[in-house]
Amino acid sequence: MTEHKVTGTLAFTVFTAVLGSFQFGYDIGVINAPQEVIISHYRHVLGVPLDDRKAINNYAINSTKELPTVPSLRTPTPTSSAEEEAMASASHIIMLWSLSVSSFAVGGMFASFFGGWLGDRLGRIKAMLVANIFSIVGALLMGFSKLGPSHILIISGRGISGLYCGLISGLVPMYIGEVAPTTLRGAIGTLHQLAIVTGILISQIVGLDFILGNQKLWHILLGLSAVPAVLQSLMLFFCPESPRYLYIKLDEEVKASKSLKRLRGGADVTKDITEMRKEKEEASSEQKVSILQLFTNSSYRQPILVALMLHLAQQFSGINGIFYYSTSIFQTAGISQPVYATIGVGVVNTVFTVVSVFLVEKAGRRSLFLIGMSGMFLCAIFMSVGLMLLNKLAWMSYVSMTAIFLFVSFFEIGPGPIPWFIVAEFFSQGPRPAALAIAAFSNWTCNFIVALCFPYIADFCGPYVFFLFAGVVLAFTLFTFFKVPETKGKSFEEIAAEFRKKSGSAQAPKAAVEMEFLGATETA
Repeated sequence: MTEHKVTGTLAFTVFTAVLGSFQFGYDIGVINAPQEVIISHYRHVLGVPLDDRKAINNYAINSTKELPTVPSLRTPTPTSSAEEEAMASASHIIMLWSLSVSSFAVGGMFASFFGGWLGDRLGRIKAMLVANIFSIVGALLMGFSKLGPSHILIISGRGISGLYCGLISGLVPMYIGEVAPTTLRGAIGTLHQLAIVTGILISQIVGLDFILGNQKLWHILLGLSAVPAVLQSLMLFFCPESPRYLYIKLDEEVKASKSLKRLRGGADVTKDITEMRKEKEEASSEQKVSILQLFTNSSYRQPILVALMLHLAQQFSGINGIFYYSTSIFQTAGISQPVYATIGVGVVNTVFTVVSVFLVEKAGRRSLFLIGMSGMFLCAIFMSVGLMLLNKLAWMSYVSMTAIFLFVSFFEIGPGPIPWFIVAEFFSQGPRPAALAIAAFSNWTCNFIVALCFPYIADFCGPYVFFLFAGVVLAFTLFTFFKVPETKGKSFEEIAAEFRKKSGSAQAPKAAVEMEFLGATETA
């Protein structure tokens, strides 16, 4: 395509769409900064006593010491049964907090299957409007959580917000990939990830104690994601429907042409229509593949297993342990103002996402993934060593903090963005929808497991927790080295041949379709 310019309509449309990605990021990060304030509120609601009111206040403003619980106000020396009761109360609070964090991933896990289906059923615009209903309901439940049983309202509100994010994680990349010109699709496609990390960063900043992350305003902080949801809902009415959806799914060539002209600023769209006609013919000639067939058909089995392993590597690397619990990790490392260190992680995360936009287009997928995982392995070891030696050497807190920053940087260079689009490169038009659905589901499932289990694992392993993640990262790095093929600039036939070479299979290749219309394969 010769037309390269970004028109006002295209810029407005893409900005409107990635407001959904921004909400996604905000919902991921918002629970982190006010952790202690919410935990102390849970204690208050459930009647788990603390030493005194001063202790509650200290706890609410990021005290670096764990507050003792008082088993009985009458007895200065606790009995063994009272101690057991106190421990049970403390573990109950930890369980509620874990659920407050992880219920978000449960919602995402189930909804991730339905994003593509909803987009095809209603159209991309209406599907995003429907998704926003979940966002607003979830935000309202959390925003009014102080008025009722806060733990129940927060856990259910986070779950409903997760439903929204599960839908949006499929809808937004699909929509912006379809409205972007072919030559800009790779660059515009990365804005989804950039908006997510920006949302994480903004949630950390407004979560500061003197802004909204305090005892008076934390519920407003949680409910604030309704604002971009309402704004996006209003702006979507002025956005054109996806031309690809109109032409390929509805066979409405006139409407598709009109939508394209709006997006391209009145430029000639004949080439776009020809491209979509070819894509439609290819899609109709290739049968859709079910999720079961991905695992039973020998030509799909190896690619889907590799795709799932890459998503497992992304989630089990320990990155979400840092995103969800970085404030408490920095406290353990002896940082006096852990919330500011957490914001530092958000800044690093955003900067390196921008860096990865340029690197992914120039370097190979496999090599970037390997560099990222190797760097994370070393950082995880330094993190654990820093936490282990903290009592002996005070400056080790800086080693741990630096390791966390570098860990996040290496994650965003490769393991963060690559699993999402490499799955689309492994599969042609027929099996691609099923492969993307199962990949998204596995990603959210692992996200849930990490969110729920990390506080228990951290409690059990203490400073050795990141040694565990280092071992996991090393295993996935070796797997990537031996099993993952390079996909940059290759056709489906060439990728299939690479898979056969790595699995030692001599099976004859099936007819393959060249990789076209894939944003991830665009090169500048």
